[in-house]
Amino acid sequence: MLNTTMQSLGAAPSAIRTLFAYGAERKKVIGADKVFDYSIGNPSVPAPQEVGNAMVEFGQADPVAVHAYTQAAGDPDIRQHIADSLNRQHGTSYDASNLYLTCGAAAAISISLKAIIEPGDEIIVISPYFPEYRVWIETHGARIVEVPARLDNFEIDLPALEAAITAHTKAVIINTPNNPVGVVYSLENLQGLASVLTRKSEQNGRPIFLISDEPYRELVYGGREVPWVPSIYDNTIVCYSWSKCLSLPGERIGYVLVPPTATEHVALTQAVSGAGRALGFICAPALFQRIIERCVDLPADIATYERNRQILCDILDEFGYTYIEPQGAFYLWVKALEDDAQAFSDKAKEHELLLVPSDSFGVGGWVRLGYCIAEETIRNSREAFGALKRDYE
Repeated sequence: MLNTTMQSLGAAPSAIRTLFAYGAERKKVIGADKVFDYSIGNPSVPAPQEVGNAMVEFGQADPVAVHAYTQAAGDPDIRQHIADSLNRQHGTSYDASNLYLTCGAAAAISISLKAIIEPGDEIIVISPYFPEYRVWIETHGARIVEVPARLDNFEIDLPALEAAITAHTKAVIINTPNNPVGVVYSLENLQGLASVLTRKSEQNGRPIFLISDEPYRELVYGGREVPWVPSIYDNTIVCYSWSKCLSLPGERIGYVLVPPTATEHVALTQAVSGAGRALGFICAPALFQRIIERCVDLPADIATYERNRQILCDILDEFGYTYIEPQGAFYLWVKALEDDAQAFSDKAKEHELLLVPSDSFGVGGWVRLGYCIAEETIRNSREAFGALKRDYE
C-alpha cells in the first residue's frame, strides 16, 4: 500500500501553486497580458548582473571541479564566507560550523523541525502563516498550534502566545518580514516574545526553540530595521534563502544557522546535519554555493517592489478596498468582500484576477496578493479590481 498521507498531499497541492498553475493555463488560452496573476511570490526583478557573470565564469571553469560534491553541510570555505558576512552585518562571531547550506528556506525549515521534534511535541505558529508550515510540522510528527496575530497591527499577540504554550511546546515559528501580511515585527514585540519564551522554558525545564524564517529579510520599506533575532533570544534557529533578495527562487539555495548561543548548540548542529541526512538534503547545489560566495554581500533591489506596492495600494484605495499596508516582503493582505475567502477568490477569477484565498493561511475572510510582478500587469488590473468591487455593490 502507498503512504496515504503523502498521496493526499500530492493530490491536493497548495492553494498558491494550484492558482499559479491555473494562471499558467489561462494565459495560454487568452494571453498573458489579460491574466492578472497575483498568486505566487516569484520575483519579477532580475537577478543581479554579478550572478550572471559568476555563472558565465564558472561555466568556463573545470566542470569536474565546479559540479563536484561538497561536504554534506556545504563547502566549509563558502560557509565561512557567509558567516563572515553575517558577522559584519550583526556584530556576531559565527563560523562555518554554525551553518548548514540547504535547498532554500523550505528545506531549512523542514530540516530544523526534523532536528528538534520528538513524539508528542507541539509547534506554535502565528496565524496567518505560510501554509507549508502545517505540512512540515505534521509530517515530522508534531501538532501544530495556531495563535492568531494581533488584529490591530498583525504583530505577535504575546498574552495569547503565552497562554498557548504547554509542557509539550518545542518551538515557535516566526516569519518577519511576514508572508502573507507584510508586517515587520518590532524590536519591542520580539523582546517581549523572548521574555515569554525564556520564562516558559524555565517553567518547562527544557528550551523552547524559536525558528526564524527569514527569506524576506532584506525586503523592507522606508528604512525600517529588521531586528536580528538570535541577538534577542539565544535559542533561535535561523532559516534563510537567497530566493527573494537575489531573485533566485528556482535555484533553491539557503541555510540553517545554529548560533553558538543556543543550548547544546553542538548537539543541535549535529541534529540538523542528521536531519539533512535523513531527509536527503545533503550538499546543496554546488554551483550556487559558489555563486553565493561571490554575491553574498550584494544589496537587494527593492525599488521595483516599492513602486509596485504604491501603484497597487493606489488602485485599491480608489475602489475602497481594505488592506494592511506592507512594511516588508512583497505581499498585500486584502480584506475579502465577503466572509468566504474562497468564494471571493473564485469571483475574482471571473475578472482574471488571481488572488490567493486566506483559508490555507489559517484565517478566513482575506486574500493575498503577490505584487512582485510586472508593473504593467498591476496597472492593467485596475479595471478588473473595479469590476470586482461593483459585483458586491
